[in-house]
Amino acid sequence: MVFCVLRGLCVLCVDQSSQWPLTTGHWPLPHANVKAVSQSSLRHTWTLDEIERIYALPLPDLIVDAQTAHRAWQSPHDVQGCALVSIKTGGCPEDCAYCPQSAHYHTQVKPERLMAVTETLAAAELARAQGATRFCMGAAWRDVPVGADFNAVLSMVRGVRALGMEACCTLGMLTETQASALADAGLTAYNHNLDTSPEFYDEIITTRTYQHRLDTLAHVRRAGISVCCGGIVGMGESRRDRCRLLQQLATQQPHPESVPINLLMRVEGTPLADEPSLDVLELVRTIATARITMPRAMVRLSAGRTSLSDEAQALCFVAGANSVFLGPRLLTAPNPGLDEDSRLFERLGLRLSSALQFPATH
Repeated sequence: MVFCVLRGLCVLCVDQSSQWPLTTGHWPLPHANVKAVSQSSLRHTWTLDEIERIYALPLPDLIVDAQTAHRAWQSPHDVQGCALVSIKTGGCPEDCAYCPQSAHYHTQVKPERLMAVTETLAAAELARAQGATRFCMGAAWRDVPVGADFNAVLSMVRGVRALGMEACCTLGMLTETQASALADAGLTAYNHNLDTSPEFYDEIITTRTYQHRLDTLAHVRRAGISVCCGGIVGMGESRRDRCRLLQQLATQQPHPESVPINLLMRVEGTPLADEPSLDVLELVRTIATARITMPRAMVRLSAGRTSLSDEAQALCFVAGANSVFLGPRLLTAPNPGLDEDSRLFERLGLRLSSALQFPATH
């Protein structure tokens, strides 16, 4: 067994037959076959102490380590463009303290019926034309319903795949049977965030347990669908809570293929409306630590970009973020417009990737 050491921490464990050089204090240099290294070469045994030590590194050191990991496993200048559309808005019975779609709170979001299949696919075509390669459909359900609504979602998935795009859904808790049906329809990925650490979770939601979330992720995995799973920072959690969330993600085997990192968007009428703003460098540290511990994942700079300066977003990309949502809306929340993103990417020398993450799968 050969150990690659990142500032004293074992990051990768690979067989001696691999082509990775043994280094001390640095990542191995990337080479042409780096992406061919098997999943078994990735680490899934991160301790909380190790993650906290990485998270708390001097920021220049943390950024260097994250960027080195990023270049070893990812295309350094490519950004995955995704689109996220609310196909069923509002009226959710969950009490997530951050969510304006919860029926428990009085917000400006009004309940709406499930979007028609034709309308959804028209939105997907527009997203494709704007550079998105993944189309994500979100529904404000606690559990995925049985019957006509679920059948309509299956038709949406088939239609998105027929456009040559990846299809992702976030619909609430899934049964194994529903996960299998989505897989048969061609679903690429299923989003089900853990939101925060197990210890802080009850401060944010009481209508669904942490185990419920883990069970849904297990159903998704068994169905052969890739996992999109991350969390939200800035909800009043501690730095240790952020590290515990990252530990929960980085010890999954395999790691989530997509890891969205959301910055809380404070919405009037929700319990977190008056939550103080998080230091943006804590967001950067969260992204960098996610990149180091889960180097093959697409780390998505998700909700909250409208509150970030161009310079703050740039630092997030340098820290290892390589995926964003495109378009002016994220479900019910604002998002930077296409022109804003185009100007930012041009200034940073980044480009939207035209490649699918899973070109030969669901």
